This record gives sequence, structure tokens and C-alpha cells, in this order.
Amino acid sequence: MRDKTQANSAQPGDGLVRAGALVFFVGAVATLVTVAPLFLGTTPFPTYMFGLSMLMGVGFAVAAAGVLRSAAVGRRRARAARAVSGQLSEQ
Repeated sequence: MRDKTQANSAQPGDGLVRAGALVFFVGAVATLVTVAPLFLGTTPFPTYMFGLSMLMGVGFAVAAAGVLRSAAVGRRRARAARAVSGQLSEQ
């Protein structure tokens, strides 16, 4: 059964999803670090930390692009499989 996809094989878009998750995690940590002084009553962090908080949105967008790419490849493969099975049934 070599034509079947293995459970641990990488699909198109998997790298984007992993990278997006990593960037999202970095943005989430930056957000927690940025908001913590507001609750603790200490001096706030510099402005660039607020910019790092925006990485959450960037990571989400990158991961969403990976999911869309994976879905597009799956549709293409299904379309090709239907075309092949349609040709075999005509013979």
C-alpha cells in the first residue's frame, strides 16, 4: 500500500501551520509580558513590546494560509483522482 499517505508524512501547508503556531505563541507570550505590568502596578514595558504583541495576528494569518494551501492541494488531488477513475470507467 505505497500509494496511501503515511500518518507521519508531511503534507503541503504543514510547515506554514507549524510556523504560524510558533509565531502566534511568541506573540501570546509578548502580550502576556506587556499586559502584566498593568495588573502588577509596575512600570510598563517599552513600546516595541506592543508591536511584538501583533505577532499573534501574524501567526494566525500564516497558519490560516497553511490550512488553505493544504485544502487546495487536497481538492486538486481529489479532482485528479476523479478524472482518473472516470477514464478507467469509460474503458
